[in-house]
Amino acid sequence: MYRLEISTLDLGADVKAVSLELSDPELGAPATGPEAAVIWANVLPALAGAEPWALDFFSHIERVHDFCARHALTFRGATPRSLVIPALDHVSLTALLERFEGETFGARAGGALAGSASPTPDAALEADLARRGLDAYHQAWTNYSFCAICDFSDGSLLLLTNRLWPAEIVRRLGSLLGEQVQISIPSR
Repeated sequence: MYRLEISTLDLGADVKAVSLELSDPELGAPATGPEAAVIWANVLPALAGAEPWALDFFSHIERVHDFCARHALTFRGATPRSLVIPALDHVSLTALLERFEGETFGARAGGALAGSASPTPDAALEADLARRGLDAYHQAWTNYSFCAICDFSDGSLLLLTNRLWPAEIVRRLGSLLGEQVQISIPSR
């Protein structure tokens, strides 16, 4: 059994954040590997709900590009140094998350992605991601349902959001994760 701990973080007055930490209590370590990839592949779409979502990659672009091409996954070269991958089906998302577990990348839902089956450009954010990495989300997160920093090698997903708080995240994930994941909200 795994544990998903959901807690609010204080990152300053101008940022609202929620941390999701996936761990393996038996090992006393972050959950990683194929089983963790399956869990995260359930979590990301559930957090987005009915809103369109996408993944943002801004490093190791050649490897991500090659993986997407080999697996016939849709992607868009947002800038010469960033790729945007629109929402994927569960199998494809699991494979991608497992393959790039060691990389830190972003995810976002709603906002400029709304109203389209594939991501519409948010040129300012995408250029900033290529230039500054995930720090670019600091200026853009309020334009989306959420912007997320995915660090799955550390069992971590950090949401910058005005819409999702721990109770709402638990509601969205509810029975989706089944008995294999115990969800907890630590008391303060």
